[in-house]
Amino acid sequence: MSSDLGILDSLGDEAIGDILQSWSGFCACTQALVDGRGDLSVGPDLVPLVATLCRHGLASLVRDHFLHALEETFKKNAVFKFWQQLHAYYDAQTLASQEGWPEEILNKSLEEICSEKGYLEKCLLILIHAFQSCEESISAEKVNLEQYGSNLIYRYQLMVSSVLLTTLPRHFPEMLRFYFKKKLEQLSTLMAEDYEDGNRFQIDDQKSKSNLASGEMDVDGSNRETIFSKNTSLVKNIGAVVRDLRSLGFTSLTEDAYASAIFSLLKAKVHNLAGDDYRAPVLGSIKEWIQAVPLQFLHALLAYLGDSFDYDSMSSGLKSPLASRPSCYPGIDSPSEGLVRWQLRLEYFAYETLQDLRIGKLFEIIVDYPDSYPAIQDLKQCLEYTGQHSKLVDSFISSLRYRLLTAGASTYDILHQYMSTIKALRIIDPTGVFLEAVGEPIRDYLRGRKDTIKCIVTMLTDGPGGNPSGPGNAGDSLLEELNRDAENQESTDYDDDINSDDKQAWINAERWEPDPVEADPLKGSRNRRKIDILGMMVSIIGSKDQLVNEYRVMLAEKLLNKSDYDIDSEIRTLELLKIHFGESSMQKCEIMLNDLIDSKRTNANIKASLPQPSLSGSEQGETDISLHILDATIISSNFWPPIQAESLNIPASVDQLLCDYAKRFHEIKTPRKLLWKKNLGTVKLELQFEDRNMQFTVTPVHAAIIMQFQEQTSWTSKNLAAATGMPVDTLNRRINFWISKGILAESAGSDSDDHVFTIVDDVNNNGLIHGSSEGLLAADEEGERSVASVEEQLRKEMTVYEKFIIGMLTNFGSMTLDRIHNTLKMFCVAEPSYDKSLQQLQSFLTGLITEEKLEMRDGLYFLKK
Repeated sequence: MSSDLGILDSLGDEAIGDILQSWSGFCACTQALVDGRGDLSVGPDLVPLVATLCRHGLASLVRDHFLHALEETFKKNAVFKFWQQLHAYYDAQTLASQEGWPEEILNKSLEEICSEKGYLEKCLLILIHAFQSCEESISAEKVNLEQYGSNLIYRYQLMVSSVLLTTLPRHFPEMLRFYFKKKLEQLSTLMAEDYEDGNRFQIDDQKSKSNLASGEMDVDGSNRETIFSKNTSLVKNIGAVVRDLRSLGFTSLTEDAYASAIFSLLKAKVHNLAGDDYRAPVLGSIKEWIQAVPLQFLHALLAYLGDSFDYDSMSSGLKSPLASRPSCYPGIDSPSEGLVRWQLRLEYFAYETLQDLRIGKLFEIIVDYPDSYPAIQDLKQCLEYTGQHSKLVDSFISSLRYRLLTAGASTYDILHQYMSTIKALRIIDPTGVFLEAVGEPIRDYLRGRKDTIKCIVTMLTDGPGGNPSGPGNAGDSLLEELNRDAENQESTDYDDDINSDDKQAWINAERWEPDPVEADPLKGSRNRRKIDILGMMVSIIGSKDQLVNEYRVMLAEKLLNKSDYDIDSEIRTLELLKIHFGESSMQKCEIMLNDLIDSKRTNANIKASLPQPSLSGSEQGETDISLHILDATIISSNFWPPIQAESLNIPASVDQLLCDYAKRFHEIKTPRKLLWKKNLGTVKLELQFEDRNMQFTVTPVHAAIIMQFQEQTSWTSKNLAAATGMPVDTLNRRINFWISKGILAESAGSDSDDHVFTIVDDVNNNGLIHGSSEGLLAADEEGERSVASVEEQLRKEMTVYEKFIIGMLTNFGSMTLDRIHNTLKMFCVAEPSYDKSLQQLQSFLTGLITEEKLEMRDGLYFLKK
């Protein structure tokens, strides 16, 4: 403006008077024009005044004054009124509390302010027309009037936006989001009905055609047209609001508002479809809904606003794995570039939302595996697009620590969950990279539990589920994994033969892919890509020898407690373990099974050599018949785990039966002889009462106790212990079985330490359990085992080294576990040489601490003072 006013210094009095007169008239016309409220009649009077001022080089002064007048008028007549009408609805809580807040207020306010803006824009066009008229008579060398005219529209739009944004209330964006949310919910309901009707019409297409051919009216078709008409009207109303807001400079604010409403609606839809049902896939339904509702709305909105460009003109950078092809848009022949961009945003948001929902419930999903397989597949697809695997790892590890790796969870449950985790995560990530990270906390925790090895072996030997006292899941069977591992090994051997070919090696090289960046570089990719469940179970233990030893003990326990020679399942399990661990490791177990097979054959030969009852005398026949009821398990003791020895006096008739059997065995297997383990095995008893007979399958100890009551009906604990040849405390513990069954009654004796046990005549009135009482009772008494446990065997073997350890601590005062271990390996080289692991030594030292022979402080072992 200062440069324009400087022109006055070079003008004469006449020119200055002409300018002042024209400026006064221009100001009056401008004020009359902008305050005219629709009266544009003063427009022609503005042209000569503008021409005079422009001829003297005052065009920019004219423009600035006119724009200032427009700004002041716009503020006074439109802006303050617009915000005042919306003032009552600035509070978001007020909006949310009103079911049908007056949406017409927003429409009316936008209509009024846009009308005022439109009128002022017409006034501006009059000024532009005045500038264009002047251009014909004024040389362009003096002033660039075309530039003034072209910039006026831009300056006016910028002024409108600036005035509104500088006076923008804080809650106006929230009001817009609320408006679009309510409108989109209405539209979603209508479009969802239209989409469902469309599917129904597709299915019933042939039926509809036949109805039309027969002259019947299509009532549903008219209903669909009504829904479509409502959709179009609602989209137009929303489009009009968007258009008005855009014209006022709220383009970014408006897009953010309806985008937020769309994403909020999509999030609610994902949560509604996904829910807590993991047995059905939902990703496909979500993508169909995106195309049926939000994309249809956006297509109609963008078309209404004129934001349409052909898909074929898109840059190649927009084409993404997330983007559907144009043919995948139902009802849309050629999607616009903006629509494709929206689809990319919506699908990615849907993938991320579903992914977060499934990751948050991943613990429950894995608990329900394999029923939850569809949810696992959905999660896999989501992670392929988002790449947020680290979020899965962090969230799932946190869930494991707080929900599974606790003292209240049984080892069986933890192992079952670990197996399900392995199976589920190898679907999501076949490379096994993230399984390594997730499985490490579980493995570390299980290594600290004493019964981990026993539970793993039980899962191997007891079939599906592994836990005989809990509900098993057929999908958790380690035997199933042994079968799969055997098949994989056969195919691997076959592949190795093929891979020796140079052509196949080249094909494998072309298929090679690098490990993910999250992979542990210390672990080879070749080992990682083969996820072996049994191998990962063995890695928890740390050594296959420990697992084999535990399996050997458990196998011996099962074989010794068998009442027949049916070992088909044990043979199958052993063959599978031989494939995985090697034949040499399972050699002793194989000998144990062969002992059962030989026992069956020997037992049959002995019984076949017995004379027929009809051809013998009465006494001999009685003895021979008794041998028919005896089945012996003959073991090679050098290859079996140490057998628990327990003193037991059996009845004379049974002892004679064993002697006769041993004699016949010696005749067949000369010079071999039998040495009976009288406390092992099972006995089938039939107890005869006045009103019924009861059958039981019990251990020899239980049988020896109850058979003593054939001679007399009442025994003291001391006399009965002497008769059976077992300690009194052992007798008191074992006889509780018969008391619990109501066969015997216990009463106080003359001595406080001596109890009296009496046979019960009327068993029905003493709580005898009705029905079948058969079944092996080895589990009735916890801790009563036929075979020494691995811990007991280890303690017996380590007892030899106890003096060495005491001597070392006496000389050195204190030593760490590693130093004790290395010292024993260095000096204990003679028979028996020290060959124990660090974990076995630590277990033995813990036992010495329990016996108060040692103590440990700060990782150092000391002699107990």
